Amino acid sequence: MSTATDLRTAAPPTPAVAPRRGTGTHRPVRQDPAERRRALYHLASPVSVLTTGPEGRMHGTTASTVTLVSREPLLVGVALRAGSSFARLAAAEGRFAINVLRSEQADVARRFADSGRPDGSAQFAGLPWTADPYAHAPLIAGALAHYTCRFHSVHTAGDSELLLGYVVRATADAGLPLLSYAGGLYAGSLLPAKEDTAS
Repeated sequence: MSTATDLRTAAPPTPAVAPRRGTGTHRPVRQDPAERRRALYHLASPVSVLTTGPEGRMHGTTASTVTLVSREPLLVGVALRAGSSFARLAAAEGRFAINVLRSEQADVARRFADSGRPDGSAQFAGLPWTADPYAHAPLIAGALAHYTCRFHSVHTAGDSELLLGYVVRATADAGLPLLSYAGGLYAGSLLPAKEDTAS
């Protein structure tokens, strides 16, 4: 006897619901999507400029969603818009660099976030940088940290692409980070949180 479900007569799946506190019943979750998005703007994050090379195929873009994904192996992830040209170039080159910006580098972040910026090496005109010996990508002078990455993979996630890279070299200097928060750029001031002294 066949146990396969007859898809022509199967009932539609029940919509996902959230448990109602204090009862065994459930009710649908209802919230304005715009309200949810506004709340997520309160995730503070450091601002970086991603670069790829070599000269002749140089490109840079601003990102505020760089995060450590794995410690072993050492992987970082970057969320980019779907169809990102940077993700395509990083995959083609097989390597890229991440420049974590210092608090004084808001102008650099805005430069590489400008959709009207020129293509190729012209994006870097007047900006001090050196070529990374492994990735051949620009390392922007004055950045708080530089991560040299080997391309790992790209994954589609909703209306974004998640770029993953192995960190093959990382350097950092003292200083304060440039932060993205609630849609704006802020010079980070890292004040230690107060500890609860109550016994």
